[in-house]
Parts: sequence; structure tokens; C-alpha cells
Amino acid sequence: MLNKLNLIDSKLSIANKVGVLTFCRNDIRNALTGSHLIEDIINTVNFINLSNKVSVLIITGEGKAFSSGGNVKEMLRKNGSFSGSVDEVEKKYRYGIQKIPIHMEKIEIPTIAAINGPAIGAGLDLACMCDFRIMTNNAYLAESFINLGIIPGDGGAFFLQRLIGYQKAAELTLTGRKVTAEEALNLGLILKKVESSKLLLEAKKLANEIAKKPKNTIRYTKRLLKMGSKLSLNEFLDFCALFQGISHNHKEHRSIIKKLKKKI
Repeated sequence: MLNKLNLIDSKLSIANKVGVLTFCRNDIRNALTGSHLIEDIINTVNFINLSNKVSVLIITGEGKAFSSGGNVKEMLRKNGSFSGSVDEVEKKYRYGIQKIPIHMEKIEIPTIAAINGPAIGAGLDLACMCDFRIMTNNAYLAESFINLGIIPGDGGAFFLQRLIGYQKAAELTLTGRKVTAEEALNLGLILKKVESSKLLLEAKKLANEIAKKPKNTIRYTKRLLKMGSKLSLNEFLDFCALFQGISHNHKEHRSIIKKLKKKI
């Protein structure tokens, strides 16, 4: 079991079963490439899935940006993830930034993106991989890959259309334009918009409300929500029956029922 978490460009704080993962690379606007943020996200997910210390995870950025996505300076220099032949770049994506959606999809607890500043390209896509998004009034979003002559290589085209529908996702992806907090709220892309000073307060308010619920039930419910869009109804109901059988026999349920019995 993974008992110790080693992060390089991030920090994780835990209180009352709520974890806050903060990106600490303001010098590159929390770019996911050209930093250790990809590894930090992967290691955090693995730590949480093997631990019972965290029931909700908030992801946010330190400084002015949530995340600028790909490191444009690396693109200009053809360094890191962006250097090499077609085959080499393909492998760097598959074994690099594409590990983020794979791990975010398998994280067992609810996740909240607290968008403190611009979320651009892969930064927006990361926010879309979370279950909830809360955004400051002065931040903006942009699926901006097309402005650089590239496509959402991290899987953004998969996530965005599932949140706001194909037509609007296509418009945002094919124009690469900026989306304000007001528009993002109207689109249903974010849950709410808040003043900058209240961002973490609002994110923690939601996180704490969820984290108070039975921790195993939170994880089973999160898995069912993810399965709901992928399985046929009959297959989905089979899993519901199995998870419910586990839940009815779990000590969390028995403890709650025992307390209710005393009130009846």
C-alpha cells in the first residue's frame, strides 16, 4: 500500500477527508508539460485510491493560472513532449499527458476543479475531467489547441462534448475562443462562479458536504455515475444490485440504521 506521497511541483493538504492538490508552477502558469505536474497528478490519484484518508479532492493552481496546458515555450523550441518524429511524438503523448485522463477517469472519489485563473487547452481539459468546476469571475476558459495548429491530444474532445453537447463543444474547439465565467455558467460547463477570495471557500463547502457522507458509499456512487454513460441498462442494473448488496452489509449502513432506529 502506498503510504507516502512524493510530489515535486505540487502540494497536497488534507483536512476532514478533503484533499486540496495545488499546482505550484506559477513561473510557467502551471503548464502540464515541461513540469512534473503530470506525474504529480498520477501519483496523487494512486495515493488516494489506495488510501481511505481522502473522500473528495479539490484541484487548483497557485498564482495567476489554473493551468496553461501545454508549455508553449517547449513547442517553440521543439523540446520535451513536442520533439521528434511522428512516431516519437505519438508515444510521448500516449505515455505522457494521456496518462492524466486515464487516471482521472479511474479516481474513486469526487473531484472539484477550483479554477483560480485561465484554464487553457489541456488545462481546460483537466478541469473537464473533474466532476465539478467552480470558477472565479475573472478567470476564463479556452479550448485553444486550434490556434496553435494542433488538436486536443490529451482527449479534450472526448470530455467537453459530454458536458455541453457536440455542437457547442465543436464551436469552442474549432474557434479556440475564450469563454468567460458568465458564459461557462450559462453553458453548464461550471457549477458556479465566485469572487476570487471565495473560490476555495466555495470549493471546500461543497467538498465538506460530500465528505461527511459514508466514505465507501461515496466511492461506490462515483463508480456508478461513471458507469452510467458506458453500460447498457441491464449491465448497469447488475452493478447497482451488486454494489447495493455490498452497501446493505457494510458497517457504514448498519451504523446509520442503528442511529435511525433510536429516533423512531
